[in-house]
Amino acid sequence: MNLPLTLRKLVTVICEADLEAHLVADLTQLGVRGYTITDARGSGAHGPRDAAWRASANIRVELLCDEAMAQQVAETLHERYYAHYGMVMFITDAAVLRPQKFSR
Repeated sequence: MNLPLTLRKLVTVICEADLEAHLVADLTQLGVRGYTITDARGSGAHGPRDAAWRASANIRVELLCDEAMAQQVAETLHERYYAHYGMVMFITDAAVLRPQKFSR
């Protein structure tokens, strides 16, 4: 079966939950059409992040886009937040199954 796949970049950002409103504003301003935000817990360079209280909560922001947008998002977030906030960002290749038209 040949599925209709489109190659995209998956941009994943894990950061302090307090940045959510700022990130949403930045992504909107950059022209990102969609994203997903979920709560995230774990441990890393900034120690355990267990979300027991807002100051220790993390979020995971994910978006699918073309390579140019991925670069723009990475550059903007790196410039604005990396030096002052706990944040990790990675970009991976993704083969996205295109949606089919709904028939009713």
